[in-house]
Amino acid sequence: MRLFRLLLPALLGLACAAQAASPVERFNQGLHGLDGRFVQTVYDEQGVLRERSEGSVSLAAPRLFRWEYEQPFPQTIVADGDHVWIHDPDLEQVSVRRQALEEQSSPLAVLIDPAELDRQFDREDLGMADGLHWVRLTPKLDDGALTECRIGFDGDALATMLLVDQLGQRTEIAFSHWRRNPQFERDHFRFEPPPGTDVVGEQIERVEVRPLAD
Repeated sequence: MRLFRLLLPALLGLACAAQAASPVERFNQGLHGLDGRFVQTVYDEQGVLRERSEGSVSLAAPRLFRWEYEQPFPQTIVADGDHVWIHDPDLEQVSVRRQALEEQSSPLAVLIDPAELDRQFDREDLGMADGLHWVRLTPKLDDGALTECRIGFDGDALATMLLVDQLGQRTEIAFSHWRRNPQFERDHFRFEPPPGTDVVGEQIERVEVRPLAD
């Protein structure tokens, strides 16, 4: 299962904190954008490996992201502030939907908007284990696909996320090569369907949303 199906009510949030605060808040401090790599593995409820994929991820405040699967099958997911675009090159298809619907109950709200994190999740500091400092997020509403998210920090760096859905399927995402507050290209969080690609879904009138660092 692609991360989109589990998380994509997702991908945004983080921005301030005190020196002696939790690892989430320390990671948060002065953060406007991130760019890095990921390796994602998905296991069924019996613990059997079902899928492994890898690619790149970019996020920018207030609610922009770009998630690109490179291996084993390409797929691009872009949130531009109004819409979430999902491009499957092998199918020559783009699906689009209003972003507001995709951001509900997202654990990745922890990456650019701490207020939204506290609104949607209960947070518990789990302390150190396996060399990482773990924080558990539990959705305050039980009507989403996600039942639990654990985030592991290596010092102040986000290292991994573990997610469990209502069917007991587990998704593990290992992050690396993070760059904080990079200078994104102006069109990095825009998406234009390639010529000849079928576009399926709902579009609304576009409202310009740009990274806070611009």
